[in-house]
Amino acid sequence: MRWLVLATAYFTLVLFIIGVFDLLLGLWELVTTGRFTDPIAVVELLDMVLLLLIIVEVHRTLIAYARKEAVVPIVISAAIIAITREIISLRIDEFDTTGDAVNAAGALALLLVGLVIAYFVIRYMEAKELAYQS
Repeated sequence: MRWLVLATAYFTLVLFIIGVFDLLLGLWELVTTGRFTDPIAVVELLDMVLLLLIIVEVHRTLIAYARKEAVVPIVISAAIIAITREIISLRIDEFDTTGDAVNAAGALALLLVGLVIAYFVIRYMEAKELAYQS
């Protein structure tokens, strides 16, 4: 099973390299076409950066799992990045009503707050456990 986890980790590295190349091409296109002032184009580029960060977090999760280390903080940080990505790319005009957009934004905000609280609680518990072991 460990070989499958490591193979998947290497695959995420390949995805990351492809993503960085695609990001550089997108950045080059924005600069050469003069669209770097277009907010939608910049948000799309930022969306790609956050997707690359999610790939990095998945890679870290796989490596931690293969080493039999704790993966919960890494998974929570990946979820925080994913929710942040959703919040940044949220477009009001894609919803039928303003109420639907407000509900979606509120749900994402609550989810983000819950994940951040969970992240800090886990980090606090880890620090407390390390202090207890010392």
